[in-house]
Amino acid sequence: MKKFAMAAVAAAALSAGVAQAYTVGTFSNGFVVPNVIHNGDTDTTAVGIVNQSGGTVGVFWTFFDANSNHVTDGCFAMTNKDYEPFIWSQQSGQGLAGTRGYLVFAVGATTAASSAAAACATSNAVVGTTGSTGLISGSAFHVNTAAQDVAFVPVIDGNLTFSGTGADLTNLGPDSLVSVAGARTVPVGPSATPAFSMRYAVDSALDAGLETRIVVWSTGSHRGTHTVNMYDAAQNRKSVNFSLAEAELSFFNPETIPGRPANFTDGFIEWSPVAARAVGAPTSGALYDVGGSMFTYSLISAPAFGAVQSVLGSHN
Repeated sequence: MKKFAMAAVAAAALSAGVAQAYTVGTFSNGFVVPNVIHNGDTDTTAVGIVNQSGGTVGVFWTFFDANSNHVTDGCFAMTNKDYEPFIWSQQSGQGLAGTRGYLVFAVGATTAASSAAAACATSNAVVGTTGSTGLISGSAFHVNTAAQDVAFVPVIDGNLTFSGTGADLTNLGPDSLVSVAGARTVPVGPSATPAFSMRYAVDSALDAGLETRIVVWSTGSHRGTHTVNMYDAAQNRKSVNFSLAEAELSFFNPETIPGRPANFTDGFIEWSPVAARAVGAPTSGALYDVGGSMFTYSLISAPAFGAVQSVLGSHN
């Protein structure tokens, strides 16, 4: 087995606890599941939610597509110390099989006397107070029974920050979610540029054998062509470009990057998304303009292990 793929397994085991400077496993007013899809109950994303608010809360959820368009939403009530399983194939409704997107879970307004019946009332569909109330946490995985695989899906912890005041959690739009505390903050302008190291392991046999898909999620548009440095496992560097066709959730194959040397099969891609505006990016709404939050991770399918490993993208 290639040495990078071996390292990926170790990194994935550690990532669930330490998260490489991302924030996971805390309680806040909500969280984001950045990569969600289903193809029926045997190939679906599952989320688990724990309520430690000290009372009953309404948990409002919204599913956005890859361009951050609102698709569908709902709400469920949770009593204190409750655990709620949320199976996407059973919650999505009709016509969403094969549609990739992301889920935002947010606690609505809470009061000491809230009942389960009242928690999801539209009058409570505003962002809840953080602190002693509105404290939930989530975890997620993707199960594929045909492949006999369960892959860890990183959950981005809140607090969630929405635009304006009193955000209506039943009517969130593309610009509603401004930032997520558990992701990397992307400053406005090029003066303080974060750098992401996104890992890959491939074998130059497209869609067969050792495969990687890199997930990029953000609250600002990352659509466009990005110039990056690609490194192999021996510190060799090649400048290449990759394109992200979607605004806020991209799922791309690094094996198809034009100009990748054939022997670049283990390594990482170093990306500074604010260093310059992406070629073809819109003049407004781009990461360069709006700041916000960004999160990356890699899904590495290693046939030698018969499993998919999730490896968080490191950042400075």
